[in-house]
Amino acid sequence: MSFDVNAVRQKIVDTRFAGRVHHFDSVTSTNTLALEAAQAGAREAVWVADEQTAGRGRGSHNWHSAVGDGLYASALVRPPLPPNEALRISLATGLAAKAAIAEVTGANVDIRWPNDLLIGSKKCGGILVETAMTPEQDGSPAMLRYAVIGVGVNLNHAAFSEELADVATSLRIETGEIVSRERLLVALLQHLEREMTLLVRDRHGNNNARSLAERFAEASTWVRGKRVRVDEQGGYTGVTAGLDAQGFLKVEGDDGIQRTVLSGGVREVNEQ
Repeated sequence: MSFDVNAVRQKIVDTRFAGRVHHFDSVTSTNTLALEAAQAGAREAVWVADEQTAGRGRGSHNWHSAVGDGLYASALVRPPLPPNEALRISLATGLAAKAAIAEVTGANVDIRWPNDLLIGSKKCGGILVETAMTPEQDGSPAMLRYAVIGVGVNLNHAAFSEELADVATSLRIETGEIVSRERLLVALLQHLEREMTLLVRDRHGNNNARSLAERFAEASTWVRGKRVRVDEQGGYTGVTAGLDAQGFLKVEGDDGIQRTVLSGGVREVNEQ
């Protein structure tokens, strides 16, 4: 099914991405294209592809990118934020993706901190944020130079391989409906525009809405009271206990020590 990039462009004229949505049939990774453009000084823009041949997730994970069945997109943003708030971009993107999916399909997506989109126990999407910073100089603080936000969502996969079937799902499998890539991308970019605006307002104390941490905790069952295993620091188990000021997940360990999760790798512990 061909992708109507003009239809997307017409509906995002009131966002920072207006006039700058780039569509490709096949690429290695939309994040790679966006990063190359960012390093060359490009303005805020979006790259979307029908297929990724080397899609990336967090760490060393690959992203399964079937031709035309998913939304594979990356947005370049340049929010005036300090580097220690970079994680908040990932959390805000999770909220934008959850809202966009609900708007287009009615599906209720959970967010596994910090970047996985789940329906039930199965993953239907993921987020990968890659950043660069301008170092402190001449008395000016270090700031983010740019952030590339990659979003992959399984839309119209009718089935998955035996290897993935137990851990992956698609919106089509869950809702029984074919999902328009164009509609979902439009909704995602509109919600992302709102979330980026709120992040900057939060930074300057001009936001009258609830905090990002409050809204993320409401949107994710993983933030509080979830029994989990964490891979880092030698591996440990415990119960999630909210977010710290920078958006990192806190876990009350079974050994009585509260730890802060820095790099993901959080999985639910199902006790029999």
